[in-house]
Amino acid sequence: MYCLRGEAELGKSEEARCHARRQKVIQMNAKLLEMEGDPDLQFLLQGGDLLKVLSPSWKKTRYFRLMEDCKTMWRESKKAFKDSKTFSLDDISAVRMGRHSEGLRKNTEDQVEDRCFSIMFKGRRKNLDLIASSEEEAKRWVSSLEKVVSSRKDLNRQQKIEHWIFSCLRKADKNKDDKMSQSELKNFMRLINVEVDDDYAEMLFQKCDKSKSGYLTGEEIKHFYDLLTHRNEIDVIYGEFAKTTGFMSPQNLVDFIMEQQREKATLADAHSIIQKHEPDENAKEKKLLSKDGFLMYMHHPETMILNPDHREVHQDMSRPLNQYFISSSHNTYLMEDQLRGPSSTEAYVRALLKGCRCVELDVWDGSDDEPEIYHGYTLTSKILFKDAIKSIKEYAFKTSDYPVILSLENHCSVEQQEVMAHHMSSILGGALITSPLGDGMPTGFPSPEELKGKFLIKGKRLNKLEASFAPEAAAADDTDVTEEGESNTEDEEDEQKEEEKRKAKKKLKLAKELSDMVVYCKSVHFHGFEDAKRKLSFYEMSSFKEQKAMTLAEESANSYIRHNVDKLSRIYPGGSRTDSSNYNPVPLWNAGCQIVALNFQTACTDMDVNQGRFLVNGKSGYILKPAFMRDVATEFDPITLTRGDWLKHKTLHVMVISAQQLPKVNNKKSSIVDPLVKVQVYGVPADVAEKETIAVENNGFNPAWNENFQLDVYVPELALVRFTVEDHDSTSDNEFVGQYTLPFNSLKMGYRHVPLLNKNGDVLPSAQLFVHIMVVDAE
Repeated sequence: MYCLRGEAELGKSEEARCHARRQKVIQMNAKLLEMEGDPDLQFLLQGGDLLKVLSPSWKKTRYFRLMEDCKTMWRESKKAFKDSKTFSLDDISAVRMGRHSEGLRKNTEDQVEDRCFSIMFKGRRKNLDLIASSEEEAKRWVSSLEKVVSSRKDLNRQQKIEHWIFSCLRKADKNKDDKMSQSELKNFMRLINVEVDDDYAEMLFQKCDKSKSGYLTGEEIKHFYDLLTHRNEIDVIYGEFAKTTGFMSPQNLVDFIMEQQREKATLADAHSIIQKHEPDENAKEKKLLSKDGFLMYMHHPETMILNPDHREVHQDMSRPLNQYFISSSHNTYLMEDQLRGPSSTEAYVRALLKGCRCVELDVWDGSDDEPEIYHGYTLTSKILFKDAIKSIKEYAFKTSDYPVILSLENHCSVEQQEVMAHHMSSILGGALITSPLGDGMPTGFPSPEELKGKFLIKGKRLNKLEASFAPEAAAADDTDVTEEGESNTEDEEDEQKEEEKRKAKKKLKLAKELSDMVVYCKSVHFHGFEDAKRKLSFYEMSSFKEQKAMTLAEESANSYIRHNVDKLSRIYPGGSRTDSSNYNPVPLWNAGCQIVALNFQTACTDMDVNQGRFLVNGKSGYILKPAFMRDVATEFDPITLTRGDWLKHKTLHVMVISAQQLPKVNNKKSSIVDPLVKVQVYGVPADVAEKETIAVENNGFNPAWNENFQLDVYVPELALVRFTVEDHDSTSDNEFVGQYTLPFNSLKMGYRHVPLLNKNGDVLPSAQLFVHIMVVDAE
């Protein structure tokens, strides 16, 4: 089918057939992408040689081109017998022109800057660093890749499903004769993750083989596809409202939206939906919605489970900074674990692209008077502080315009602290906040809106901020400050090291240049809530190890909430987490803590929940805390739940109906998932709950459950809902298939598709759940 370079030469007639088949497949996929005849698509399909860079001495020519599916990039090695490799355009997170990746900066010279570009991947996959033959060619590769990746993102879910199924059909056609034998049909069923017994496969085949030839071709394959993708649950819903000669009229559609989806709708809205989603021109002309048009409409992002209004920034961003939950990362420089894992500027890029607004920099003296970042007293690799700052500057505001906090763990000598201050000042320039906004001593935090595009430094300061406004008191006693708990013992691997540190009772000498850069986030010790209330200014904040914070959140929740009305609190994982695992952030949010820092590099349930919390408000990385957590006299306590404005008892009714196109959890040909669905609520202790469906055996393609669950939610403003699909295993733990987490108050009611994310938090292109949601006031 693919007629790749490097294969044995084909006969002329076979070559012509192969070329014709290839063009037919390209034409079909280009049409789906609405890129027929597009010069950028043609450029990628033609492909070309690029220099792949792995080290200063390893730079080798590789031939790259886009395959016929318009989705997969193919790379040919020049080495005999070496396997060719592929990657999907769906796995690309960004394409960067120039020497901006860590690999290109290390392994190439300045003079090739204009010819370099990097392909960044989602998840933990390493960048692909490439050099083109000219600047013009590099720009062409970058712009063409960006255009096709963007076109693929714009496909609606139904189109993605069709594209995926078509690709599987082509793959199952082993001899590339555009016919489907019965054995090829069974192979296809396994590819799409459904196991059927021989009798059912035979029945399906006979039903479609109208010509009785023993093969399916053309229209017969289309009929097979239609049978396969038929969704009975959609038929039932559509049939209930399609009252106009088997179609939905505008009024029928309004009735559906208002009665089932619990949304307001007018006839004008219905006409607009029909114009936008109806694929049949005859039906569109008659102002009717067919079943296909209805399914297209139900797959549109605006009709899915997440309230589309919440996709954009919709909260008040003019409140003081400390009134928001802030997406925060711990040990941001690490790609893996904190004992031996590599440090990389790419880790900062990935966290920032995920909307993280508080990143951590552990800085130590380096050689050549250049400070370095790494995890102290471990075998993690090192990166230059200035390179990290450059990467942060470049990527800080790609996902969100709102401020980024640089949390400094400073272990440097005064001399190298001065270098740190110089780098931050020269690289970040006017975006770095080095003095309070406005005139005079501030009495509270500025807002995220006022700080758009700005960087704040969190770290030690020699004196109070007030001293800046009283010249006679400006001089500090000396340049010593006691190291804070987090700098001293934040991530030590064992008790012995902590004891050694305590005995040393080190004083940290602080450079004035660095001290003066700390304005709104001065690190101080925590000596209790009363002490903080009496002695600390609003900008003086403490960091808490997770165990200490969890204890306070359980035993003194209301005091912690009141403390966080005025002050910022940062929480970080305990030092025993040498594998860079995470803790559950929810109890800390319940206590009003703003900067709940997690290891972004570690895929886990806790990171999924974190991503769900910050999924809304335009993925800005800032979520406004509920009003009852912003009141200095609040009586709210998440543990005891006394009566108050926070108590809004709701009943959540969930019907898990079906799923579509679930991925395999391993690549074995015979492996088929036995999916089950869990519906979980995260929030205050009274709201934490979990329900689970039965497992459907041997069907990841279109399993159906039709199971109803009911869950109570008492504090909806703090609750999150998580849908998880697992592959059931009776002898060991179930395997993760996909999940989606979102705030309870962002749920849309009615019949909704739920997108599914993989373990790295990236969207699974075709997989989804189909559910019915109803939220009612509890009696």
